[in-house]
Amino acid sequence: MPGRVPLTAAFADWVATRFGFLAANMPIIFGPYVRHLDISYGEDPQHRLDVYVPSERAAAPRPVVVFWHGGRWKFGDKAEYRFVAAALTQLGCIAILPNYRHYPRVKMQGFMSDAARAALWASACAAEWGGDPAQMYLMGHSAGAHMAVLLALDHKHFAGAGGVVPRIAGVIGLSGAYDFLPLLEADDQDMFGPAQNYPQSQPINFVRADAPAMLLVHGLEDTITWPKNSRNLAAALAALGVTATLKLYPKVSHSNTVAALALLARGRAPTLRDIAAFVGRS
Repeated sequence: MPGRVPLTAAFADWVATRFGFLAANMPIIFGPYVRHLDISYGEDPQHRLDVYVPSERAAAPRPVVVFWHGGRWKFGDKAEYRFVAAALTQLGCIAILPNYRHYPRVKMQGFMSDAARAALWASACAAEWGGDPAQMYLMGHSAGAHMAVLLALDHKHFAGAGGVVPRIAGVIGLSGAYDFLPLLEADDQDMFGPAQNYPQSQPINFVRADAPAMLLVHGLEDTITWPKNSRNLAAALAALGVTATLKLYPKVSHSNTVAALALLARGRAPTLRDIAAFVGRS
């Protein structure tokens, strides 16, 4: 069984999800945080990120969470995920939401370089926003989870972005693609190709004993990215002694793992509770 379904189904899911996310953002037009929008982390117009800082003063530097949106590496925008940032600031974290270049404009090397640049920026600038660079977490949903996990495991992407590996306190993957060979769709084959490079796209191939702790969340009714992605990665990490917390939610779909962070949808899944426990903010 492949790890992902065809583009047409994934695109249809994204379209439906996008409208749901727009509705999720409406109740939080104003919130107990300050937004700093479209900050540059590179030279390309897509190299922009938003920083969300809790309004309440903190006695100590805050954890920092960098979140990459999903969309099959082809669609999506940070502005659609304001509800994610609001939930993270509710936990007392600083949330950083980067945009990145999409396929077909770039292939894997391009969007992974963007992910590395954004993480390096977050590590270097965290203190300016009251964050603790030693408590930086990488997080993503779907394709964004793939990027966050691959970045934490395969350090060549930081070197390719001209930096050294920053301190990564942990990784949070929601409905991520980590073990999805064979590649059956033409766009996947082109995005991650040529064929001899396909293994380089699989986070599970880079599992290492010094990997950061991971929280892997998956809905058991996910028909876009099969739950075996999270199961297999968690088992591979645990076999090397890495802390891997696997949360499999019954009756939860691909999009609802992240949608459950929205204020009016938190009954769909305990995503926020599990993130809070993972980052020690419960």
